[in-house]
Amino acid sequence: MAKALIGYRSSDLLDPRLSADNARLRARVGELEALVLRLCAENDRLTAQLAEHLADQGLREEMADLQEMQPA
Repeated sequence: MAKALIGYRSSDLLDPRLSADNARLRARVGELEALVLRLCAENDRLTAQLAEHLADQGLREEMADLQEMQPA
């Protein structure tokens, strides 16, 4: 099972196309992980900005409702 998750097979060493494909897929996964982190940070920043805006307007009750709507 671990070999399937890692993408390692002994035949990968013999076939350069499979090795190249695995390397490309691993790079793409890294890019997508970085994108998720960037989007999470941007979401946190926007949520904080909205909280500040609502606090300035004295709408703290609505802010509590919005916090409950945030994804886990």
